[in-house]
This record gives sequence, C-alpha cells and structure tokens, in this order.
Amino acid sequence: MIFRVTMFFLAQLLGGVPGWLLGGWPGALAGSVIGAAAVFIGDSLRGQSFIRWATDPDTSAPPVQRGLWGEAAYRTRRALRLEQQKAQNSTQRLEEFVEAIQASPNGVVLLDPEGRIEWCNEIAAQHFGFDAERDKLQHIGNLVRQPVFAAYYAGKSFERDVKLIGSADSPTHPVKLSVQLHPYGEGHKLLLSRDITALAQAEAMRRDFVANVSHEIRTPLTVLAGFVETMQSLPLSEAERESYLSLMAVQSERMQTLVNDLLTLSQLEGSPLPGAGEMLDLGTLMGQCEAEARGLSLLLHPLDERPQALHFGPAPDFMLAGSLSELRSAASNLINNAVRYTPGGGRIDVRWSRLADGKVQLAIIDTGPGIAPEHLPRLAERFYRIDRSRSRESGGTGLGLAIAKHVAQRHGGELQITSKLGKGSCFALVFPAQRVRNKSLVVPQ
Repeated sequence: MIFRVTMFFLAQLLGGVPGWLLGGWPGALAGSVIGAAAVFIGDSLRGQSFIRWATDPDTSAPPVQRGLWGEAAYRTRRALRLEQQKAQNSTQRLEEFVEAIQASPNGVVLLDPEGRIEWCNEIAAQHFGFDAERDKLQHIGNLVRQPVFAAYYAGKSFERDVKLIGSADSPTHPVKLSVQLHPYGEGHKLLLSRDITALAQAEAMRRDFVANVSHEIRTPLTVLAGFVETMQSLPLSEAERESYLSLMAVQSERMQTLVNDLLTLSQLEGSPLPGAGEMLDLGTLMGQCEAEARGLSLLLHPLDERPQALHFGPAPDFMLAGSLSELRSAASNLINNAVRYTPGGGRIDVRWSRLADGKVQLAIIDTGPGIAPEHLPRLAERFYRIDRSRSRESGGTGLGLAIAKHVAQRHGGELQITSKLGKGSCFALVFPAQRVRNKSLVVPQ
C-alpha cells in the first residue's frame, strides 16, 4: 500500500515539476493530472494482467512481481500450490485406498440409493461375473438374479449374510459365497462378498465324517447286540455258541481296527512334521509289509482257491528320512488294499524306484477291477467308498487311503492314483529328493 501511495505522489511530482517550469501553475496542475492518470492506467494494466492470470493460473510464473498486485499474485500462487498439494495428497490416498480394496480377498461393491453399481473391485467381479466398466450403473438385481438374493435385497433386513452360488460354480469346482449388505450414507449400500467354498466343504466333510463314523460303528454294534441278546435269551448248543462268539470277535476286531485308524489319523494331524534325522532301511520295512500282505492274502484266498501272485521288488539301494511308524502305516494300507480288492488269480507288484528328478516312489500295481475316473478325485477322502457292500466284505474301514495321503504330505510328498476300469490300478507314494540318501553315504549309527 505504501508503495502504491509513493508511486502516486512521485508520478504527480514528476508530471507537475516540468509542467510548472513550462507553464507555471496551470502547467503544474496539468502535469500532476497527467502523472496521476499514468499511474492509474499502469495500475489498471497490472490489475488486468493479474485477472487474466487468475482466470487460468500458472503457479510457476505469476505475471506481476511487485506492488499490491504482485502481493496478491504471490498469495494467490501460494494458496493454489497448497490446494494442489492437498489435491495430490487426497488423490494419492484415494489410489492407495483403492489398491488396498483391490488387494482384499473379499469382494466389494458400492451401490447408489437406487441399487445401481457405482464401483466394484476385481474380486467382486470374479464372484458375481461382473465387468467393472460395462456393468457400471447397472442395477444389482439385474446381475445377481438368484432368488435368495432377490428376497434378501427386497427384505431390507441386512443384519445377517446370505449364501449364494458363485458365478464360476461348476459340478467339479463348486463355489459358495457369503454376501452381506451394509447401508451407509444417504441410502447408499456396501455389498461385501466372501468365498466360503473351503468352509462349506470342510463343514460337509465334518458332517459326512460324523455320519460315516456313526454308521461304521453302529453296524458292528447292532450285530454284537443281536448276538448277545440271542445268547442271553435262547438255549444254544456248544457249536452254536462257538459260532456266535466267533462272529462277535470278527465284529469286535472290525471296531478295533476302525478306532485304531481314527487314532492314527488324529495323531498324524496333531503331531509335528517328521524330521530328516532318522534314516529308514526300506528293505526291512518292506519285509514286514510283505509278511503281513501274504498272510492277509492267504486268509482271503485259501489254498483251495486260486491264489494271488504277490511280487515284491528287490530292496532299494537308498534310504529314506522320515517316521518309520507313519511310512509303515501308509505302505501297509496301500498294499493291503490291493490284496483285498484284487480277486484270486490276480497279480500285485510292489516296488521302489527312482524318478528322473531325483524323487523316489513306492508303487503298488494290481490287476483288480479298476476304478472309474469320476471316483479318483475323491478316493482319498475319509470313508469315501465306491461300493460299500464290497468294502465291508473285504474288511476295510475306508480310512486307509486318507492315512496314506496324510503320511505322504507330512513327508513333503504326495499320493498318486491311476486306474483303468477293468484293467487294474496303481497307487504310488512319491517322496522328494531331499529325503533320499544312498546307502553308501549313510554313516551307520
């Protein structure tokens, strides 16, 4: 302000002095007016320059550097820079927020008061089959048409979630979603979706497990109760008593086997993973399994029937790091299964071998009835059976393959199953190269 007043009086003085020298007091007055007019015109031009700049400001180069308009330009530029910085920070935070939502394992959909999609993340697009750009402003009811969701949306009671089928659902790969709406703002809604396929499968497996255990135990208990009631209420000959007691022993042994298998599974799931310090002599282990298998084969196929041909390969020239009890349980279950399901006259081959990538496998190949392809993915599930009646006749509990699969996974390996209906099957335990040692390199303890 002082600068403007100083410039005003200086301009009048510079105009008035020459005017006075040239024309006396009238000249001085005219010079002062001309000087004041020059200051006013110059100030107006500076003001117009500022206004033009303020209309489309460039914060890096204001047009006015001094005076009142220069101060105004400086303050305006500083305010603009602060606002730009705030806008950049807000944009950055928004982008980070969007990235966080995109990284979320849950689906997020923003709905306007009319129920139209304002925005959704990629997971939600996968869950519901949306196209994030194409389906923007589409009504959610036009895209999610499952009756259970339509009733949920229309009911306007969103305290609980609703279970839906995901867009990628198929008979071989089911997809289940948990969906819940959360109102916010003035009529807006937040739709959250969560993939609960694994939870649904775990719950189904739990129900099946309890049902199967109950069924497997109830059958021998019913038989035992019937025999006990018969022996208590009817006079029996010594031969009849012996026959009944023998049948009761069979059912009791069946329950004992089932309980032992359940305990084995429980121990596998609850115990630490086997270390790599204990090296196992596979020749000794396979000798034990062979003796057990030949005894079972003789029991199932007496000498008056066509015997099975059991062929065990030579002892491997390597050792395996792991748990002796677990590996024996897995190998025994697989070999005994082959014995149970291969008819008389059939052949069973058991052999260890090295694979090209350094892994080793124990393969059990039989000439049994084979398994249809649709059963193979579920074969290692607990109590899963292709033919329940044949399984009971053979004495299996339905847990052997589950045990073998758990043992393989605990040793870093896997259970591989290949089969052709009517041509036999191959069950193989494959173990990683890290657990294999040549016998010549193992120092005796």
